[in-house]
Amino acid sequence: MFHLMFSTPCLYVIVRFIWPLPWPLPARLLAALLLLLASQYHLYARWSSGSVFSPEFARPLLLFFNWAFGAILLLAVLQLLVDVGSLLVMLARRQWLVIPPPLRYGLGTAALLLAALGVQQATRVPPLKDIEVAIPNLPPQFDGYTLLQLTDLHISRLFDQHWAQAVVERANALGVDLIVISGDLVDGPISARRADVEPLRALRAADGVYVIPGNHEYFFDNEAWMQYFVGLGMRRLNNSHALIERGGAQWVLAGVNDLSAPRAGLPGPDLPQALAGAPAGAPVILLDHQPRNARKAARLGVALQLSGHTHGGMIRLLDYVVARSNEGFVSGFYPVEGMQLYVNNGTALWPGFAVRLGVPSELTRITLRRG
Repeated sequence: MFHLMFSTPCLYVIVRFIWPLPWPLPARLLAALLLLLASQYHLYARWSSGSVFSPEFARPLLLFFNWAFGAILLLAVLQLLVDVGSLLVMLARRQWLVIPPPLRYGLGTAALLLAALGVQQATRVPPLKDIEVAIPNLPPQFDGYTLLQLTDLHISRLFDQHWAQAVVERANALGVDLIVISGDLVDGPISARRADVEPLRALRAADGVYVIPGNHEYFFDNEAWMQYFVGLGMRRLNNSHALIERGGAQWVLAGVNDLSAPRAGLPGPDLPQALAGAPAGAPVILLDHQPRNARKAARLGVALQLSGHTHGGMIRLLDYVVARSNEGFVSGFYPVEGMQLYVNNGTALWPGFAVRLGVPSELTRITLRRG
């Protein structure tokens, strides 16, 4: 079913774009075959590693497949828009219209160029995004305190050791007080990713590096990976909290397991457990990979929730579709019953569809202010 779903745009392109072109039959058949082969990228990923979430090909080949797959999807959307527009014009004029070949060539060129730009935007080392958050009851000792949120790194053969090293170097150069990683660090088992995640060992912040799991960790033995991250010098928050202290003042950093954990036979998110024993009156900042439970967090007194998971929707307008499956939360700030929710666009994204258009990745530096 997964592969059929991802093949549908390709079939539409063959029927509505390739077949009407004024090319000889052998040329159209060859083009259709090449598109079909490119559209099965996720099937090849499953063959290479047993999982669509861990394609084990050389990085140049992964870049090619993401570009080709992205171009097919974008061309399907562009062709659909032209088809719908042509149908409306035909109904209004009550006469048959034929889409001229130059328009089809223009659509094809636009899809190829947009896909190339989208892959470049998705796979670059993300730029810095600075935001400020006013926290009620924040002690004055923490006014100006800085956190760096990393999320959805999806370290893999696409976002590999060299990419991770560049991210770490840029992160460390910011000199923040605290680094938090809100899930989906890896795509692949430890045996395949050991070298690629090694640069994370060098992450440095005055008050440490904290990590929670995302849904992708549960695809590849979450417990093994979380212990591995601890071995890299990170501090794990699994339905638990830590106290961040300065000059006798403190605030609570809580972290919960991912919503997908029960499907792996592991405890799901439990915020009451995470906050058990936390000092009353101390502001709470929560790490929760998925934003869907934000309203529950607000009712339990969380001041700020930091999430990821959505990748910001990846492509402008597609974000509206992604929002529907995430309680309306997809990118940026949301006021939620007195709590602030920040949904990060992600440091990277799933290597199975690495395309960004109008939704940039980000290294997110958060400055806390008294509010």
